[in-house]
Amino acid sequence: MKREIIQTLDGSTTIHLTEWDECYHSKHGAIQEAQHVFIKNGLSLFQNQKVAILEIGFGTGLNAFITLLEAKKMQQIIDYVGVEAYPISSEEVLKMNYVSELNANQESTLFDTIHDSNWGEKVAIHDGFTLTKRNQFFEEINDVSKYDLIYFDAFGYRVQPELWSTEIFRKMYKALKSKGVLVTYAARGVVKRSMIEVGFTVEKLEGPPGKREMFRARKF
Repeated sequence: MKREIIQTLDGSTTIHLTEWDECYHSKHGAIQEAQHVFIKNGLSLFQNQKVAILEIGFGTGLNAFITLLEAKKMQQIIDYVGVEAYPISSEEVLKMNYVSELNANQESTLFDTIHDSNWGEKVAIHDGFTLTKRNQFFEEINDVSKYDLIYFDAFGYRVQPELWSTEIFRKMYKALKSKGVLVTYAARGVVKRSMIEVGFTVEKLEGPPGKREMFRARKF
């Protein structure tokens, strides 16, 4: 499938899959979306505590990098696991401009380390931040009561509805600890119904730029 690097409306880059007309991040702003969905409405709920995070769709590493920057600022301890079936290439990594767009030039080596770390190994990226990248299909996830927070950042329902199924959300529910939280940019009725079916309590929140709404789901 043909892939091209494009610039989103906030100046940050993402990968566009031309056959699907689908992007790894919002074309309205990759960085803005990540900060709004995953940091503001996810990570910020867990201040002053150690947080175990599972990311569904590691992709370009943007969410992991922004989480690392936020953890450094807030002095949080993060155990981060990113699942990705089709890792991006080193050439594509080099074309991502997140370091400059986040004014994080002093942290550029950390972004490199995130991508250079071996798949399948738990790596200390920085003091208090460990990363495990898993080259795995989402349906192969079988973690139980392991995570406080899930970043659900799969490709959209329009192109891959199977990634938003009741079966997948049942795995997400099992993977979360009690009182765990799942956040996603999605806000489709069919997605909400699948979440509720497996036991989640779902709330609709204001979406990131270019998107009216998003979901946050909780396991009680």
